[in-house]
Formats: sequence, structure tokens, C-alpha cells
Amino acid sequence: MEFLLVLIIFIIGIIMTVKGGDLFVDASIYIAEKTGISSGIIGATIVSIATTLPEFFVSTVASNEGFSEMAVGNALGSYICNIAFIIGICSLIKPIKIKGTFFGIKGVMMIAYLCIFFVMAKDGIITYSEGRQLILLIILFIIINIFEHKRENVNSKKSKREPVKKKDLLINGIKFGVGGFLIVYGAHLLVDSGVKIANALRIPKQVVSLTLLAIGTSIPEFITALTATVKNQQNISVGNILGANILNISVIMGASALVSDQGLMISRQTLFLDIPMAMLAALTFVVVGLSKERIGRFTGLVLLGSYIAYLFIIF
Repeated sequence: MEFLLVLIIFIIGIIMTVKGGDLFVDASIYIAEKTGISSGIIGATIVSIATTLPEFFVSTVASNEGFSEMAVGNALGSYICNIAFIIGICSLIKPIKIKGTFFGIKGVMMIAYLCIFFVMAKDGIITYSEGRQLILLIILFIIINIFEHKRENVNSKKSKREPVKKKDLLINGIKFGVGGFLIVYGAHLLVDSGVKIANALRIPKQVVSLTLLAIGTSIPEFITALTATVKNQQNISVGNILGANILNISVIMGASALVSDQGLMISRQTLFLDIPMAMLAALTFVVVGLSKERIGRFTGLVLLGSYIAYLFIIF
């Protein structure tokens, strides 16, 4: 009975973080549209920031409470899930067209950031200093998006934007605030109940974070990518995945190290299984995307199959 209650709290935590992320996305997109930012950049920045908020708060809360393995597992598990599961599913539904030179730049950046994280983690810990360095990596990502925005402004005519209505501004301000609250509180519920589930089932907390937590907090990315794919707005889904994974490694891992008293502890499983799996998924996604300018159903099947195999291994 007690385990059932913990499971219900875990599900409530997922619902709160997902709904909070949904409200935050709506408010963020409204703000972005009023500033005239393109859909591709919205996907890679505003949407990816909003959809990674569950991961951010779950990982930082877990790290702050002394559960480094959950913090790392959640961020890295989301990185793997975003590509192998989400891109895999979306490309099976409809092959994803890869457009724009910035896919290559952001794809290489996503892989490079993972390599940097691996080098820092080789000694078994991400220190406070290394955490700051990881967060500073986001500056390059911001600069690239500024250049992309300027280039698109040059190549396209500026459309006349409607004036901002006070009522809409108020509604989206409320969405922004409520969304933030739901994400933060939901993150606390997820971490607390996730620890209890791991203890009750006698499985490592890292496994729980790589699976239940990672998949749960990746639901906003999944829904966003799925909706964008169905609506032929695949630039948003691809940009969202690239941006989210860059944030997972730089900001989320970095912030988790900063809020921890002893630094972010890295397990052998992370070094020799989780990071290689993340690298394999990222290389498949980027190399196939650049060479074929699309992610077809066969590639989607490979990605999804590798994710299922990975889940079998860690369990």
C-alpha cells in the first residue's frame, strides 16, 4: 500500500512537471513570436530551454539533496532518450528532413560538449570549477543562435507584428509563473518518490534516474517533437532536441555540480556504458542527418532498437 502511494506521488510529480513545462512553453512561444524570432531558433532556444526545465530542476534538486547518481542519470538519460527514443519514434512516423547549415554546427556542438563532459568526468567527479566551465559553454550556443537569427533576418522580409494586448500579456505572465511553480514542486516530488521506488525495488538510484526519471522529464520534448512532426514543423522538433541536449550537458550538469556540497560524483557505469551509448546515438543522428539530409525510418528503427537494447543492459 505504501509503495502504491509512492508510485502515485511519482506519477503526480511527472504530471506537474509536464503540465508546468507545457504552460511555460506556451508563454515562452508567445513572447518569442512577439519578438519575431524564427521557428528554428524558437525550437533550439526558447522551446528547448522550456522543455528542459523538468530535467534542470530534477537534477539540481537531486544533486542538492546528495543524490549525484540521480542528477547525472537524469540529465544523461534524457540526452539518450531525446535522440534514441524521441527522434527514433518521430522518424518512424514520418521521415525527418534535415535543413540548414546550423544543424551541422549544433550537432557537432552537441557531440563536442559530451566529449568535454567525459574528459572532465574521467577522474570520477565534476568539481565546482568544472561545473562553472560547463555552464560557460552555453555562451557559444547563444552566440551561434544570434548569428542564425541575424542571417534569417537578412534573408527574409520582416513581417509586421501585431501590437501586444494587455490581456494576452497578463494570461501568459500567469502561465509563466504557474508553469515555473509546477515544475519546481513536481521536481521535488519526483526526486523524493524516485529514491523511495529505488529503495523499495532494491535497484540502483542511477537506473531509476536513467529510465523512469529521464523518460518522465523528457515527456515535454517528446510531445513537442511529436506535435511538430505531425504538423510538418520538423525544424522545431530537431532544433528542440539539439538545444535540449546541449543544455543537458552544459547548464544542467554544470548547475548540478554547483549546488552539490561535494561536487558531482560520476560512477563507472556512467563512464563505460551511459556516455558511450549517448555518443553512439548522437553520432548516428548527426552523421546520418548530415550525409543524407534526412532521418529515415531505417535510421529511426536503429535508434529505437539501440535504446531498447540499452534498457535491457542496465536492468
